Amino acid sequence: MKLNNLTDVLEHEIKDLHSAEQQLLEALPAMAEAASADELRDAFEMHLEETREHVRRLEEVAEMLGTSVGSETCEAMEGLVQEGEELLEDNDSGDALDAALIAAAQRIEHYEIAAYGSAATYAGQLGHDK
Repeated sequence: MKLNNLTDVLEHEIKDLHSAEQQLLEALPAMAEAASADELRDAFEMHLEETREHVRRLEEVAEMLGTSVGSETCEAMEGLVQEGEELLEDNDSGDALDAALIAAAQRIEHYEIAAYGSAATYAGQLGHDK
């Protein structure tokens, strides 16, 4: 996608975030299942519910902007998810895997924070108050 102006950048961010959230919808159930601590499993399941809501809201935002969420792939999230999948393949359940899953989840969350923060800033600059 060619980025000619801030509107293009915002639309790109929305599409990228939608892809990222879709990937999380697929990855979080496996992370929850692999968690040995009940509290961690519950956190992953709660994040899954929040992610479903994020997908719905991103689709709503895209519609408000007069664009679609498209078929873009968020390569950054793809890499983060792949790292998490490798943890699951290479390690047995237990405290060490739980710690590694927490670290992977933190990386994912930091990516989301940065991406949503940027999108919100662009939207504000463009006068999109909703």
